[in-house]
Amino acid sequence: MAKLNALVAGSTGYIGVQLIKLLMKHKYINIKYLCGNSSVGKKISDYDKSLLQKKLPKIIKFNKKLLNDVDVIFTALPNGEAQDISKNLNNHNTLIDLAADFRLEKASEYLKWYKQKHRATHLINKSLYSLPEINGKDLKKYQIISCPGCYPTSILLPLIPLFKDNLVKTKNITIDSKSGYSGAGRGVHKKYKDKNLYELLSAYGVGFHRHNSEIDQMLKKFTKKQINFNFTPHLTPMFRGILSTIYIDLETGINQSKVIKKLSNFYKKDSFVKIMKADALISTNDVINSNNCFISVCKTKYKDKIIILSAIDNLIKGGAGQAIQNLNIKFNFPLKAALK
Repeated sequence: MAKLNALVAGSTGYIGVQLIKLLMKHKYINIKYLCGNSSVGKKISDYDKSLLQKKLPKIIKFNKKLLNDVDVIFTALPNGEAQDISKNLNNHNTLIDLAADFRLEKASEYLKWYKQKHRATHLINKSLYSLPEINGKDLKKYQIISCPGCYPTSILLPLIPLFKDNLVKTKNITIDSKSGYSGAGRGVHKKYKDKNLYELLSAYGVGFHRHNSEIDQMLKKFTKKQINFNFTPHLTPMFRGILSTIYIDLETGINQSKVIKKLSNFYKKDSFVKIMKADALISTNDVINSNNCFISVCKTKYKDKIIILSAIDNLIKGGAGQAIQNLNIKFNFPLKAALK
């Protein structure tokens, strides 16, 4: 099988560097171009010393002529920039966006939550939000693939199957998520320069984090239900990983074992979602440097309630790994290519 040429735009961020590391292991991908803005002319090893001895192209500024030479474009850019690239795609290009540019299905919702007008509204309906285990089978016919956010990945994977089969109630849901500081990007160091980033735990986006819109939209889309939830993200003093703790009420006649059975059956053919034994105390350490999502269903002192724990690596399953998982499905590559 011939290799595909790939361009990575936004190559120097935490997600971009992680993507490069994974793509280098992909035997069907050749990294043709690395693109950036303030990093033009530099080597990617300036941003990660582990890449020092690797043969990789120098960083250049993106221009649309580069699209003639590549098959796949990965965009790990600030929100809005992938929209501009999408308008110049050639027929043979596939765009895989790791930012939020094509996650929301209405331009009005994008404006509401991201405070900027969508600049490629005519392409929204021609793109697919692909959470691989849920709707990845549909992505082959799309040229633009939108990868879910890191928090929503950890939340939607355990919840969608349960809502679809009416195992849990749709109200009074609390989602408490904690992420490593890499989820905030390299700019997090400037934002917290007057505080000790490596020793603090802080809540942010309380009540109105942007990912609320994505979670709400996708729960409605995949379950056909209106779900009422509160979501609060937290920044932790670890570099990577997400642990989401979800408090939820059971429907009448449903118990912990039935929830575990449902999730186990739903994901039994999936390589990256692991349903753990009852009450397993999982941690981010279980999934770091992998494309896995570990899910544990725990009892509470109330028989009609459960607590779901969901752990992922935000840079891989919540970012670069999921993008490659979508790539592998799109081009019929082995699902675990570059993700073992």
